[in-house]
Formats: sequence, structure tokens, C-alpha cells
Amino acid sequence: MSLADSQYARLDFATSPINRALTAEQKIGLLTQMMRIRKFEQASLKYYNAGRIGGFLHLYIGQESVAVGTISLCTPNDHTITAYRCHGHGLMSGMNMNECMAELFGKATGSAKGKGGSMHLFAPDKNFWGGHGIVAGQTPLGLGLAYGLKYKGIPGVALCYLGDGAVNQGAFHESLNLAALFELPVIYVIENNGYSMGTSQKRSSAYRGCLAQRAEAYDMEWDLVDGSDIYEVRAKTHIAMERARTECRPTILEISTYRYYGHSVADANAKKYRSPEEIENYKNNHDPISTFRTRLIQEGVITAEQADAINKLATEEAAAAVVFADQSPAPSIDDIMKDVYWEVDNQTEAGRTGRHFFND
Repeated sequence: MSLADSQYARLDFATSPINRALTAEQKIGLLTQMMRIRKFEQASLKYYNAGRIGGFLHLYIGQESVAVGTISLCTPNDHTITAYRCHGHGLMSGMNMNECMAELFGKATGSAKGKGGSMHLFAPDKNFWGGHGIVAGQTPLGLGLAYGLKYKGIPGVALCYLGDGAVNQGAFHESLNLAALFELPVIYVIENNGYSMGTSQKRSSAYRGCLAQRAEAYDMEWDLVDGSDIYEVRAKTHIAMERARTECRPTILEISTYRYYGHSVADANAKKYRSPEEIENYKNNHDPISTFRTRLIQEGVITAEQADAINKLATEEAAAAVVFADQSPAPSIDDIMKDVYWEVDNQTEAGRTGRHFFND
């Protein structure tokens, strides 16, 4: 396809079949989830700056519609995996704020028992396979999830998220080659917030029209998505997911979005490589939450007072999660060697003997 030939060009994405089927309650649910993610992130920022959270903190503020729009389409057979900006994906996958915040605080009640931190949220019981700290390291793992689905004959999809800075990593291109070659049901979602850490896309990546266009080298479908419009995110993601389920073909989706803060909270130059005017323009004109809130009010789905009440509840939920995390116990020294290797934790023969596969 060409950049101008998107099949939904110039259409109102609210009228696409997948969005037309939404009830008023479901639409309010999408807005609620975006608000919950933002309030969680804002609380995280506050307590990171207060020295209560260690390590790194990569905030998702400004990008909420990507996780909410895509994961809202998932069925029990679908799986998700992402990079280190992972709080939004975890919460949208069904993780609760308490376990997520406790993990950020490094507490034993956290989702990874305090051993993973902000970059490594995991919920295998919810088909959420993490948070990964190595740039593009999750892309072959997403490929593996898709391979497993096809191998087992399960009609599911693997959603694999990455940032625009990860598209130049060799592991990603190797994954694209195998995804196309083996015809695997994987969707690579490029969350393009415009900057690879502190380097703009134009200075970090060679491309003609867009990053997703690289899919053509692998005979793979691709599309561009406006991440400020959750209706568009859902409409175009649904097409890709149906392609994966029914035809077992992969897709690259490049979703344009924006992060209000730096690459991480430790990014001291966030307002030097981006002008304050650029940041404010996105906040004022393209914020996914305020845009969708206004749209739902115009549709008569919700009132401003109801939206404010939802936002207040999300604030209270995040505050309660901080209290839970603060009061939770730290991991004990006795647990330091646990949860490192499944075979050892479960005392299998391989775990006891160290023998695998090729031993008699």
C-alpha cells in the first residue's frame, strides 16, 4: 500500500464495524482505562521523585490510547509482550494497580515479587509476557508466541510492541523475516513517539515514507495509525488481528503517539531536544484522553461531570495502590535464589541433576 491509500482514509473511524458495535458502557470503559493508566503513571512519577521507587521509570503518559485501543480487542487466545515502557500494557491486560505499584516499590507483593521493577511487569495468567529491558529483545519472543499459537492450532494473535528506536535492531529484522517466511499470526506495533531516547526519528532512522513501510521488504502488510484517536487505533488493529487469525499473516502497525516526559524520568534533557511548544501542542491538541472524553460528550455517551467522577476514582485508586505498596513487606534474603530458574524451583529431574535433552 502507499501512504495515501489507507482503506480508512478520510473516514470517521467511529463508524467502523468494530467501533459501531461498542455499547455506551464499553466506550466509557475505554475512557476509564486510559484515565486509570494516566493516574497510575502520575502517582509513580510523584513517588519516584520522592525517592520511594528505585531503578528506572519509563512513563506512558500521552500514549494511553495505544495500549487501551489494541488490547481492548484481545480474546482469551491472544497474547501481548512489550518493552520497558510497560505499565499501561500490564494494567490494560488485567493486572491491578496494587501488584503493579508494589513491583515498582520493589516489594514482595509485587507482580514479580519485587525482583523486576518498573521495566519487568509480568502476568502470564493474563497472557501478558512482560516488560523487557533490552531494546527489541521482546520482538523474537513475540514471534515465538505467534509460532506457539500456530503450532498448537490455536486461533490467536501475538501483539508485540516496540518503540521507534527499536526498529533498527537486528533481532527485529530477523523476526520480521521469520514472521513472513513462516506465516505467523504476529502484529508488531511500533509505538512511534518520535524520539529514540533523545534522538529524533529523522536523525536515527533511514526511511522513505514511514518506519512501517519497511514491512514491504518482507512482503508483509503494514499501516499507519493516528494514536490520538482510539477509534482509529481499534479499527486498524482489528483489521490486522483478523488477518492474523483467519489468514495467519503478520502485520506491522506504526501508531503515532507522544510521550510527555523524557525517555525515562532520569532523562534530564527532555526539554532540550524537544521544545516546550512541541510538548504543549500535543497536550492541548492531540491528547488521547481529552480527545476521547470530548468525543464521548459530543456523542451523548457521558457528561463532563461523569467523566470528572471517573477521573477522581482513578486518582483514588492510584493513591490506594501507593499505600498498599508502601505498607507491603520487602523481599527476604532467603528468596534471593528463588524465581530464577523454573526447573530448580519445581525440583524437576533437570533442576536436580542439570541434565537436559541429550543426556541418556
